[in-house]
Amino acid sequence: MGLLGAMLKHPDEVYPLIKLKMEARKVMGKQIPPQPHWGFCFTILRKVSISSALAIQKLPKHLRGPVCIFYLVLRALDTVEDDTSIATEVKVPILLNFHRHIYDREWHFSCDCTKKYYKVLMVNFHHVSTAFLELEKAYQEVIEDITKRMGRGMAKFIGKEVETIDDFDEYCHYAAGLVGIGLSRLFHTAWKEDLASDSLSNSMGLLLQKTNVIRDYLEDINETPKCRMFWPRQIWSKYVNKLEELKYEENSVKAVECLNEMVTNALSYVEDCLIYLSSIRDPSILMFCAIPQMMSMGTLAMCYNNIQVFRGVVQIRLGLTAKIIDRAKTMKDVYKVFYDFSCIIRSKVDINDPNASKTLERFEIIMMTCRESGALNNRKSYILSSHPNYILMMVVLFIIILAIFLGYPLKN
Repeated sequence: MGLLGAMLKHPDEVYPLIKLKMEARKVMGKQIPPQPHWGFCFTILRKVSISSALAIQKLPKHLRGPVCIFYLVLRALDTVEDDTSIATEVKVPILLNFHRHIYDREWHFSCDCTKKYYKVLMVNFHHVSTAFLELEKAYQEVIEDITKRMGRGMAKFIGKEVETIDDFDEYCHYAAGLVGIGLSRLFHTAWKEDLASDSLSNSMGLLLQKTNVIRDYLEDINETPKCRMFWPRQIWSKYVNKLEELKYEENSVKAVECLNEMVTNALSYVEDCLIYLSSIRDPSILMFCAIPQMMSMGTLAMCYNNIQVFRGVVQIRLGLTAKIIDRAKTMKDVYKVFYDFSCIIRSKVDINDPNASKTLERFEIIMMTCRESGALNNRKSYILSSHPNYILMMVVLFIIILAIFLGYPLKN
């Protein structure tokens, strides 16, 4: 049944889903800037990440250009780092010098990355550089500094195994913590927000990155021509002799225990993220920052104690994502979403799990933070399903038929 089945099971998600699809269409149809370089940047942004394009379009107008270029520069840098077909002797100099390439209107790079639009971005990177050079100097300095630091960090981890939890933290800092630090500086440069501490900004990135590393275990371990894994040996070696053994059926119990420890490690950043988000004044910046964090918390809830992480793709329902995006508008809503997902994970904790006490301790802190915010008074659940409403299901069927008639795609 796929998405249609999910709609019938969760009819309250249908309207938000169609609304999100319409909004995505609207963004895709927005007028492209007339300058060729800016036109390319906003067009390729929509191609490589429609979710990022949607989020950036909701930012204050004068922030859209800098954040778009920041995203594309780091996406290009990450494309080089991710491409395992590039020889190390070629890759490392590019990573180390990428902060210089963004000042070169002629520089571009042809790679063999499997994702079509990433390749288009790299071949036409000179357009990104041209747009970058038109930004205010203060924005340029932030983007250059973060690109330089990230490139050096990525180069450091080329061929380096993630042995310890400290290594894991360091890699995630380079891959995503610096993104959080850079965004905080861009928001501050735009005179929209107070400058958040590097520690809190780093936690924002680490929660996202560690969630992705956990979720993408199977995709990463099966990557060709050579896999690159970032689960730290300090954790997985407690359960198996080789990391790839986690995907074997005979190791299912140990695999889930290892997974739960990884999720528990990621949860240590949630409190910092809530502190960071609660300090944001501008509603559009709040949602720009909060939506990925809420999705990460939801992904952790899906992954926790779930052997499917080692069998296939685990992700949040698109309809639930749409419902959260549609309904979460304030920090009070953010607390409610985090609380709901915390309830889901806590209900899945097996007291016999080796990390059960630590996991439950993490949730006591997160849920207490949410309760003390005052946001949970007279609250409705954003996540937990109520009993089926058959009248609503009939309405859902009508909306689905109408959406199909109007040409709105209903596939995920």
